[in-house]
Amino acid sequence: MERLTVVDETRFSFPAVREAIMGSAADVIVLRYPAEYVGWFAKLAMLDRAAVFADTLVYWRLPAGEGRPPEPEGDIRATELTSVAMVRALISEIFARYGNHYLANPLLGAAAALEGYQEWALRSTAAGKCLALTDDSRVCGIATLEEDESTTEILLAGVVPAVQGRGLYAHLLRAVEDRALGRGAAEVVISTQGHNTRVQRAWTRYGFVPVQTLLTVHLIRRPLLHGGGA
Repeated sequence: MERLTVVDETRFSFPAVREAIMGSAADVIVLRYPAEYVGWFAKLAMLDRAAVFADTLVYWRLPAGEGRPPEPEGDIRATELTSVAMVRALISEIFARYGNHYLANPLLGAAAALEGYQEWALRSTAAGKCLALTDDSRVCGIATLEEDESTTEILLAGVVPAVQGRGLYAHLLRAVEDRALGRGAAEVVISTQGHNTRVQRAWTRYGFVPVQTLLTVHLIRRPLLHGGGA
């Protein structure tokens, strides 16, 4: 599987995208591009790969220090999470039924998608960029991060189903914003599939604003969809 993300057409035009696709030996190419390029999907569908529309990804941004965090509460706190077993367990519990773009691909199943999320989270863990939210000594939430000099990006974040609806997710966002401020980052960014409206309402309450929408298309070698093998 190969990934190709286009953020700005002025830097990577469709002819360049087409050339990259045609030159790839990957069985599946996961392409993301700005939703405003409304003519791209029809062009992709005319290539020699099957084009499977997979999702709409919405990016949100918060200038660091401008959030509306909850007041400190009880024993709720955030710490760095290093346990591989705990990370795997939390991702499994929180994201087991989440509708991500992998599920649009007929070659992939829910188990493979979840395993991919776990491995993604463990990369952040290994880099020291994984936070755990605890409430009364119970680990109930997780946030995995990617950081550069100016930006903290939240890759995966959530709380376990048993504590949802109690406002704990906002404490997790606060922990991430505090970490960003502590290292001098200018912003926090986060993204999710367009259908995930519940978490986007939570981001609005906290102070995030939507800034960009990307479309995800899986480009699959056609013989694979007809049992032709690799």
